[in-house]
Amino acid sequence: MHSSAAKALDTYGISLSLLSAMRYDNTAPISHLSILTGNKEGCPIRGPKLLDLIYIDIVGLKQLQTVLGATFTHYRCLLRVLDSFGTEPEFNHAEYAKKKNHGSPWGKLNLIPKQFYNMFPHTPDNSFLGFVVEQHLNSNNITLLNKIQRTNKALVYGKLADYWKDKTSFLDIVKDYAEIHGTFHNENNVILPNFVINHGILSGQDLHLLLRETKIFVGLGFPYEGPAPLEAIANGCVFLNPSFNPPKSRKNTNFFQGKPTFRELSSQHPYAEIYIGKPHVWTVDINNPSDLKETINQIMKLTVDPYLPYEFTSEGMLERLNVFIEKQDFCRPKEIWPPLSAFVVKMAKPSQSCVEVCQREQLICEPAFFYHLNKEVELKRYGIFCNSSKRESDLYLPAFNPENQLCLLQSDYLLFSCAGSHEHYSRICPCRDYIKGQVAICQACLKREAHN
Repeated sequence: MHSSAAKALDTYGISLSLLSAMRYDNTAPISHLSILTGNKEGCPIRGPKLLDLIYIDIVGLKQLQTVLGATFTHYRCLLRVLDSFGTEPEFNHAEYAKKKNHGSPWGKLNLIPKQFYNMFPHTPDNSFLGFVVEQHLNSNNITLLNKIQRTNKALVYGKLADYWKDKTSFLDIVKDYAEIHGTFHNENNVILPNFVINHGILSGQDLHLLLRETKIFVGLGFPYEGPAPLEAIANGCVFLNPSFNPPKSRKNTNFFQGKPTFRELSSQHPYAEIYIGKPHVWTVDINNPSDLKETINQIMKLTVDPYLPYEFTSEGMLERLNVFIEKQDFCRPKEIWPPLSAFVVKMAKPSQSCVEVCQREQLICEPAFFYHLNKEVELKRYGIFCNSSKRESDLYLPAFNPENQLCLLQSDYLLFSCAGSHEHYSRICPCRDYIKGQVAICQACLKREAHN
């Protein structure tokens, strides 16, 4: 473990006891959990709880669900499910997903959506766990770093040569401004332009040394939402981020078919676009030659320092994990978290989601506040006056009909969703602020200064 991570663990008082099942068979998980909890054959758990949390991915969860049978219900609220691309409520809710014919091998788990832990803060109905961006070069390498000179190099983001297909006209423009380098494995002997300098697959440290010499880290449009652009930005590169118009989603892109989300990607890396931005990230339509040339021309004039958002450092991730462990309780919640002091109500226009409305106001949708907001008396407190109200179950609730001042309240709490919208009704949205560089945590949740 890196010293910074160890120090952060000590700072937040996190001690880890890991139970690891190397392979599943018909008895191992049951026997392990029975020993830990005293639970047998689906009977209620008695005595002190010996197992606090279960971190698992969706494949492991489905295996666990199969072998535990009826016993599984006793562990449901302890689950924290690692889920890269996110699971929206309409896919998580088994009955609703079936009714809407939402096909996905990963959905229909009927968990509280915040139990899904994502790589990036792209689905506010879920929790943003994130990851730690590797940093191979630091103050211990100061002599080496002082010798490195950044030159007009462009390193292309694409470790497989197949990613480079049909990008020659784009790269032809880039090469007029910078020498083009790659770090890819060409097992299929894809024919590439002869101006590309391929270094092959590099070790982590050698890759970071190359990034320190590079001016632009060039996206090709795929892969989506990976860690590499953050590594490049952390080493002082400017990320050229391809925009998507129309946005990519399961409606129009094979890659997202079967994924339990209708989330739309406006670019190859929406996090970098929204939460980092210029001067470190320039989002551009790479199929528009004039816009592309103008963007690269602007980038080449820049001198940009290395930058890594605090939430992707070891300290930032452990700070976030510590808050989740202390505050997230899906079994017997004792308080509203985040605190209501962070709560901001926004009214959407018809067809707008709460994700859009909150983001437009430099806020983030917070589904935990739906429970508080989903009452006529609370709506009145926030200036929303109902002539009448009724309860229904759908994704866009609570909502308001401006024509007759009808308030529609949510009857099924598993369908509370930041993502839903309705063409005729205005959604009533629970937004909150966040700490810059730590978007998962509201400003009142921690007593410290924001991280740049």
